[in-house]
Amino acid sequence: MSGYSVLLLDDNQTPMAFVVDVIQRFFGKDRKTAEEIMLHIHKHGATVCGNFPQQEIAEAKVSEVTNFARQNQHPLQCIMLKNK
Repeated sequence: MSGYSVLLLDDNQTPMAFVVDVIQRFFGKDRKTAEEIMLHIHKHGATVCGNFPQQEIAEAKVSEVTNFARQNQHPLQCIMLKNK
């Protein structure tokens, strides 16, 4: 799969409810799916929340999520990886 994956990373400070909100707000997931993704992040340390065809789109998503987290005083980390 070509393109770019955007991942959220687990931390011990960001509330789970905030992570669920981020997944719904920025990745368009329904509440049940967002909760499942959040639990996977919590248990495994990280997971892909979205795949995007262009680098610029993925970078924008990382920036949006990071800015939103900082505005709400949370250390949530969002990263982008190039798919092979």
